[in-house]
Parts: sequence; C-alpha cells; structure tokens
Amino acid sequence: MVISTRSTRPGRLGLILFGLIVGILIAEIALRLIGYSSPEFYVTDASRGYRLRPGVSGWYSKENKVYIQINSDGLRDREHSTQKPPNTFRIAIVGDSYAEALQVPQDATFWSVMGNGLQTCSPNKQIEIINFGVSGYGTAQELITLRDQVWKYSPDLVLLAVTTSNDITDNVRNLKKARDIPYFNYRDNQPVIDDSFRETPEFQWRQSTIGRFGRGVRDHLRVVQAIIQGHRELRIRLASWRSKKEPDKPRNDGQKAIPSQELGTDNFIYVEPMDQTWNEAWSLTEELIQTMRNEVIANKSRFVVITLSNGIQVAPTPQVRTDFMQRFGSKDLFYPDRRIKALGNRYGFEVINLAPELLDYAEAHNVFLHGFGSNLGSGHWNEKGHQVAGEILGQKLCEGSWLK
Repeated sequence: MVISTRSTRPGRLGLILFGLIVGILIAEIALRLIGYSSPEFYVTDASRGYRLRPGVSGWYSKENKVYIQINSDGLRDREHSTQKPPNTFRIAIVGDSYAEALQVPQDATFWSVMGNGLQTCSPNKQIEIINFGVSGYGTAQELITLRDQVWKYSPDLVLLAVTTSNDITDNVRNLKKARDIPYFNYRDNQPVIDDSFRETPEFQWRQSTIGRFGRGVRDHLRVVQAIIQGHRELRIRLASWRSKKEPDKPRNDGQKAIPSQELGTDNFIYVEPMDQTWNEAWSLTEELIQTMRNEVIANKSRFVVITLSNGIQVAPTPQVRTDFMQRFGSKDLFYPDRRIKALGNRYGFEVINLAPELLDYAEAHNVFLHGFGSNLGSGHWNEKGHQVAGEILGQKLCEGSWLK
C-alpha cells in the first residue's frame, strides 16, 4: 500500500506548527521566570510625535542594564502631585536622553545628585526636581513639552539641558531626517510649528488598529520583546562595524571629517556653520531657546540653560582630542557650548557650560565620564559622569542664589 505524500503533508505541517507553539511557550515561560522584560517605553503623541508611556516598566539594556519605571504622567521619575506642596521650590528639567537617563539607576542621575546637593544649601525649603527628559528630543519638542506638560506643575525654575552633539541637528528636517516628529519653520521671520508629521504613513501606521495590536502583542509576549531587542542590537553592531570600515568623508572645504565616534554625534557641530542648512539649524535653535526663555519669564519662573558634554570633549587623554580636532579641522571642541553661552549673554539668561569642568575632572582623575563596559568614552554619561555633573550643577545653582 502506497501512502500519498500529499495526504501526509498537512500532518507534517501540523506537527511543525505544534512544535513551534510549544517552543514559543517554553521560551516565554523561561523568559518570565528569569525576569526578562524589554517593553516599548514610548508611545505616539499628537503634539510631540512620541513620548514616554505612562506606567510602563521593564529592563533597558542598550548601553547598560537598568530596570526602568515610568510614572503615571509619562515621566522617567517618581510620582509628583501637579499641585506644588507648601514651602517647596520646584525645578523642572527639560531635555533629551541625557535627562531621561535610562542608562543609570534613577537615584544615580545627575538631577537626583543635584537635588541632594541643593537640599543642603536650602535647608529651610523642600527642593523638588521633576524630570521631563525624553530620548531623541530636540529644542522643538522640548518647547512643546514645556507648553503641554511642564506648566501644570508650576515650577519655580526651568532648566533646559542641551546636548550639543545632536540637539541642533534635531531641529531641522534635513539634518534629523525623521518624518514623524514636529519641527518649527520660519514664517514672517518667526518660528512656527509644522505638525504635518501627523499625516505621514509612519505616524498613521502607529496610530492604526494594526499598529496598536502590534504594540499589545509586544507588551504581553516576552519572546517578541527578545526578538526585537536582538534585532536592534544586531543593527547597532553592524552599523558600528561599517562605520569603522568606511573612509573619511570629504568636507566642503576640502578637509576630511573623522567618522562619528559615538552614536548620534554629528561632528560638524564642532566647527562654525559652513552652509545654509547648518546656519538654519543654529539660527532656529537659538530662536527656540529665546522663545522658551520668554515663555518661562511670562509664567513668572526662572530660566537656566545647561550645556552638557559629548564624549570627545571630555576624553581624559589630550592626544585623543588633538587627533580628533586635526583630522576633522576643528579649532575648538567647545564651540557649541561657547556659542550658546554668548546667546545667553546677549539675551539675559544664565548658561552653565558643564563640558569644560567635566574635562578638568576627567583629566585630573584619568577617568571616562561617558560610556559603559567596552565602550568607555562614547555614548551617554555613565554613573561617574552623572555624579560629577550633578555635583557641579548643585554647587553652581547654590552659588548663583537661584533658590531664593
């Protein structure tokens, strides 16, 4: 008797499918038993493109492994009442991934360290710091955050944390190259919001029923989370490998540009703008900072800008910085910091440049303030970077009488 191959094929497919389901269930159970959780920390937002998801928690492991909890208002922070408690001085931190600080535990962030220092110099008032930082935000999204989320907490002081390596490029579509976020464009010499991102296929997809279903699947299946995380890490490793293999790209002035030494850093920030796009990026960024300053003052609060640091700026070995500058044609690694400081001098707001003092510390102690593990020197602040930055900020704010 001959058994037809066609008659056995459905049975084989059924066995394969059954084995696949069993395998997924076993993997899911195993991941839950070991406490693995890598959820999507962000959700679409009609004003800012995206924001942190209220109430989500899980492990972040892109640079360092940290358990993250987002509060009920979508802040990487503890819970805060919208009504300011009596005898409280409230500080709002507005920034990007450096303020969000998913790479370190919450009590090790610069704003937590800063808060501890501020409390000692203001013993008669309770110092409360609220962190509004979101990864990837430029000044445009930070201004919208100020309008949409910050004011309901009635802060006494607003600190704008500027990451010079990418905040300026984040404000211009031609440099950011992201279609699903808002930008500001000039109209009648004034910055006007462009929210056309709401009509892009990317944003529409995430808002669709299928997109929401996909997020639900990821939220509930650890196996899906592990696959997505593995794919992301593979892409990052491949991009890093390719960047090391690519030759230096020629600059407009005939010199060569060194390949980016840390993810997201655009090295043209270390030289004066050479074309219309970069002039627009700087002009628009400065205009948005001034707008933020004006709105803070109008709300009877105080405004301080903090420029942070990039890995190359605070590399503890002078020769590393010199080689970078020579290969790229930069004369001053603190050019963006000094430019924003000059903006504050012109328009009457305080600017604290952290990078020069962080460099002094890094050289004196021969320590890297950026990066983790085998990637020391690049990426975000590590715990030491946050500690030193927080201590410097606390001291400067105390000395500046900003808490009175």
